[in-house]
Order: sequence, then C-alpha cells, then structure tokens
Amino acid sequence: MLDKIFDPKKIDKKNYEIEEKLGLFNSNVNSSKKKFCIMMPPPNVTGVLHMGHALNFTLQDVIVRYKRLNDFNVLWQPGTDHAGIATQIVVEKELNKNNQNRHSLGKEDFIKKVWEWKNKSGNQIVSQMRQLGVSADWAKERFTMDDDLSKTVRKVFIDLFEKKMIFKEKRLINWDIKLQTAVSDLEVENKNVSGFLYFLKYPLKKNKNSYITIATTRPETMLGDTGVAIHPKDKRFEKFHGDTVILPILDKEIPLILDEHADPKKGSGAVKITPAHDFNDFEVGLRHKLKLINIFDKEGRLNELVPKGYQGLDRLKAREKILEDLEKKGLLEKKEKYEYSIPFGDRSGEILEPFLTDQWFVDSKKLSKEAIKVVKEKKISFLPQSWEKIYFDWLENIQPWCISRQIWWGHQIPIWYGPDNKPFSGMDKKEALSKANKYYKKEVDLIQDKDVLDTWFSSSLWPFSTLGWPEETKEYKKYYPTDLLITGFDIIFFWVARMIMMGLFFTKKPPFKEVYIHALIRDEKGQKMSKSKGNVIDPLELTNKYGSDALRFTLSSLASPGRDIKLSTQKVESSRNFATKIWNASRYIMLNDCKINKSFEPKNINNVVNKWIIHSLILLKDNLTKKIEEYKFNEASSHLYQFIWRTFCDWYL
Repeated sequence: MLDKIFDPKKIDKKNYEIEEKLGLFNSNVNSSKKKFCIMMPPPNVTGVLHMGHALNFTLQDVIVRYKRLNDFNVLWQPGTDHAGIATQIVVEKELNKNNQNRHSLGKEDFIKKVWEWKNKSGNQIVSQMRQLGVSADWAKERFTMDDDLSKTVRKVFIDLFEKKMIFKEKRLINWDIKLQTAVSDLEVENKNVSGFLYFLKYPLKKNKNSYITIATTRPETMLGDTGVAIHPKDKRFEKFHGDTVILPILDKEIPLILDEHADPKKGSGAVKITPAHDFNDFEVGLRHKLKLINIFDKEGRLNELVPKGYQGLDRLKAREKILEDLEKKGLLEKKEKYEYSIPFGDRSGEILEPFLTDQWFVDSKKLSKEAIKVVKEKKISFLPQSWEKIYFDWLENIQPWCISRQIWWGHQIPIWYGPDNKPFSGMDKKEALSKANKYYKKEVDLIQDKDVLDTWFSSSLWPFSTLGWPEETKEYKKYYPTDLLITGFDIIFFWVARMIMMGLFFTKKPPFKEVYIHALIRDEKGQKMSKSKGNVIDPLELTNKYGSDALRFTLSSLASPGRDIKLSTQKVESSRNFATKIWNASRYIMLNDCKINKSFEPKNINNVVNKWIIHSLILLKDNLTKKIEEYKFNEASSHLYQFIWRTFCDWYL
C-alpha cells in the first residue's frame, strides 16, 4: 500500500535507486534491438546544475525513456567537460586560500592538484543530474581528459596539421589581460556602458590648414593607427580624396582610404583604422594592405613602439594622457556622452583587448563546405527549421578558429619545436623526435609548445571520441552516427557546427540525424535570468521542495518549439499538485482492491463506461506517440494532464 502522504523527495530517491539496480538505464552493444543513441552535451566539471541544464536533460530524458518503452536499445552517453579556463580558475582560488598559486607550485604539481580537485569535488553536477532523475547510461560516463579521448584529440590535431588545415599565425584574437590567455567568443560578455565619443582632428597633408575629424571611443589606440577610412560616396569628404593624413602626436603620414566600413551616419563619418586593435579594422587593413602595429603588451600597457612618454602606461591612463596632449595641440574638437558596448571576459570580469598574437588556428572554411551541404541535403535536420538559416549564415562567413589557450589545464598542443623553431607533430615526444631527426639528419632536442587546446576542440569530437574512434570498437560501429542532439541555441556555432564539421571530415558521416534546439528559460515576466537581477530560480531548490517529477513535468509542459519558457515556482507547485493527484488516485484504487489482470482483453469489455475509458486511453497513447515523435513536449504533457486529471480522476473514478 502506498503511504498516505505523498513525499516526492523520498519517492524520487527510492525509485531512482531501483531503476539503476535493475539496469534500466544500461545500453547493450550486443543487443539485436533497433538502436537509439543520444549524446549528452557534457557540462563543465566545475558546473552546478542550473535551469538551462534542467530543461536540456529533462527533454533528453523524455525521449530516451520513450524509446526504451518502445523496445529500443538506448545509449544515452553521459560525461563532463574538463573546462580548461573555468577549472584552472577554481583550483587557483583553492590554492589562494593557502597563500599559494600555480606559479609557486609549478606546472606539473599544479596539474596534479587539478586532478585531485576533479576526483574529489569535480563531479558535483553528476550527482545533481541524478537528483533530477537523469536516466543516462552512467556505466559509460566519459570525461574529455580520459586517456583514450586525449589520444583522439592528439590524432585529430596531427591529421589536420599534416594536411595544413591547422596553422600557426599572427592574427587578432580576444585577449584577457587578467588571465593572460586568448578566450573564445562564447566567453565574451558584451556589456553596455556609458562613456564618451571623442572627436579628434587629424591634419591633412595636401589640404594645408585643413583636417578631417574622426570619432572614437578609444583614443588610446590612435598610436597604432595606419589609416583613416571615409565612405566612397560621402560627398562631405570628396575634396580630400587622394590626400594623406598626418597622425597627431607621431606626426606620421598615413593613407586616407575609401571603404564602405565608414558609415556616414555614425560619428563624424570618418573612422580611424587600427588593424592590430580592432576586429573590423583588421579586415579593413587586409583589404587595403595596411600595416599592423601592435602598441600594447600582454598586460594591456603601451609598449616600446610608442613614444617614450607613453611607454608602460595602462590603457586607461594612456587615454587620459593622449586626450590631454591632443587638447594642448588644439586637436580635441569635442567629446559627447555615448552609450556603447564593451567586451568583458565572463570569467575574469576584465575588459578584453583585441590583440595581435601568434596562435594556432583551424582552417574552418575548408571544413565548412561539407557541413553546409549535409544540412541543405537534409541529412541533418534542425528543429525548429528556422535555426538552419543562422547555421548557414555563420558557416558561409566562417573565420579561422583560434584553438590555442595560454593556460596549463587541458590538452597540451602535440607540437614540438626544433632548434630553428620548426614545428614537428607527434602523438608523443618520441614520434616528434623521429620526424625531427629525419629532417635535420642528426639528433636534436625538441621543446613542446606550452599552449593547450580550446576545450571546444575536444568537445567537437564528442560524438565519436566517446565511442572509441579511431578504433573500430563495437560501440562505434553500433551507435555511430548518433540519432539526435538536443541543445541550446547559444552553442550552435561553438559546438553543433564544429561537431558536424569534425564528424564529416574524420568519419565521413554526419554525427547525428536531427538537432532539436530548445528555447531559453526566462522568469515569469519574460526577463532573462541573471544573478544581478536576483531572478535566478535554482532547480535543486525546486526538486528538494516539490520533487524532481514536478520540475520535469513543468519544463516539458512549457517546452514549445521556438518559444522561450516563462517559469515560476507557482507552475512547479501546480505540477507537484498533479503528482499528488496521481498518487492519491493510485492509493484510492489500491484501497478498493483493484488488481492488475494480466489476461485483460479490451474487446471483452461490456460496460459502456469502461469501454469509454479504454478508448480514451488508446487515443491518449496515439496522441502522446505523435507529439513526442514531433518533439512537441508541451502538447504531449497537456494531453497527459487532461487525461489523468479530467478524464480519469474527475470523471471515471
């Protein structure tokens, strides 16, 4: 008999333990059943379960449980990401408590500390997933730094390097001066700030006593200017065509160029071009073959390429001094209050600097062609389909992917340098030495590249690296390509597109057949959840108070394709009431001595009411099947709710 009081916390734990003990989550590589495979997007090992995770895992769980009910051999592949920068920061904070840092420990001992932390505290999010009721095949849990996955990462890098699809080059990247590393675009948080737009006078060479006014928010970068751009159709500047600009302070001649990057409606209409310190300017510089002059060092201070009076100044101090000097020369025309966006590092909180530095890049353009083709040919489908346009737009304008990071934790780049700095790839130093000795025709010593790979590089291999590739393992042959990917729209570029590119290039097959993109969870007013707004809802608090089924049912009932979710605790409480209704109805049935009849045949029913309820149940099954197959989770949940509460409880019982 069921307890009189419905206690979801107690029941959730007990049921989950029973399911695991019975092996209900396990896949079977030797099974003759039809297979279904879904890859869990690996959360960061440093992570704590948030509402986005809860939605993502809930939708995956609905699908895999549905497939198991339909007699599929299901592999739901779980795992975690080593989260390079995030993990390094967490461990460094722990060291700081004991007045230590990674530099005082040295690299080898620091890496040991990271592994100690990972083994002790790093799997918190896995236990939280279990608390949510995630029915993944935990026996197959993977980590992006597992030995065999690390070997796959090295092999992929080497193959691309030897095909000249990975290269080292001086290019503009997002540089975090606090963390002293390049960071990915996903780690850039653009914030609107109040500042000033400065109007500076740049004298002209041919038009004596004339000047062109440029508008900028960053006067400190003017010492790296190598051109000034005006729009070719801006009539205000026609008389200056063919003239040369004199760069103030340096009294250096720089070209006046015609380029559509200059917007006549913005600022003064004329734009200073600093190719080494602005992404748009970098592209303009390439078009007009302008010089790249890097005036900052890695700490964000002005370097030896500027006049002595400015050398060593911090970016913002340099701004003050340059404005002061321009004003003395009568070249600061005016300043206006201005709202604009500045890129911050989401980990460090520091203003990021577009920085010209040597980094490793993947030639994404070559990889993108097949990735575009498979989606156009419907070998991979996006749901909702509207996301395909965004996918195509990004791939058709794709830039080289910066994959190197100047940190210690992660997959160290498998490149060793010879005496003349020539790079040699290898699965290990021995292999690289063999190549080097053959090249130099003598024995030489090699030094490994200190950088590690972007975490997105290893996670882009997730669908096949977790299954044992490049070995032809049973798991790889059985479950690859996978069937479905469920993920958020924010990582279509960083993860989904890259998995497709890597999967096609290395396995010659699409890594999955369908990509379901779920929406964003907002608060009940439709506002984005953020700590600063104080409107973040903690999924663990909700599961502790109302039970995991209440949260999961709420999320699935609100998961309409393409529509953001407005979540409130009241909705979760309502779902808990629904779970209580099911509990009480089941208890009522037991109290009335109703038992399962294994020989039951619907065709033998004579009672009209009983015929009606069985007919309603069959309709429900058909509707649920249809809606789940179409990923209309909200409609499936609504059908279930209406049948149980209204049809079964209110009418039939």
